[in-house]
Amino acid sequence: MANVLIVDDAKFMRLTLSNVLKKLEHTVVGEAENGIQAVEMYKTFEPDLVLLDITMPEKTGIDALREIKEFDPKANVVMCSAMGQQKLVVDAIELGAKDFIVKPFDDNRVLEAITRVLG
Repeated sequence: MANVLIVDDAKFMRLTLSNVLKKLEHTVVGEAENGIQAVEMYKTFEPDLVLLDITMPEKTGIDALREIKEFDPKANVVMCSAMGQQKLVVDAIELGAKDFIVKPFDDNRVLEAITRVLG
């Protein structure tokens, strides 16, 4: 199964995604709470997939995505967004995000996004 990095400033959201991933037998290799940590952890762990929140303190998900894609153009990143962030989702897709999931998370939609991205 896949090694996954979860990035969200809300611990509850990281826990929710972690629980879904474990049910699907994926391994959570790290959890980051901001974009700075996300980029550092990506470079350290080089995960198969990143679930990346768009809105975070210190460095946004969009900025982290840009840096991750510069480091590894083949990075598999799925953006996590709240309702009403369509413009940011479009920006993320243009920067190379492979999919997006909307909060609050639906387990089936998370599974669908992971399956589509990892093939």
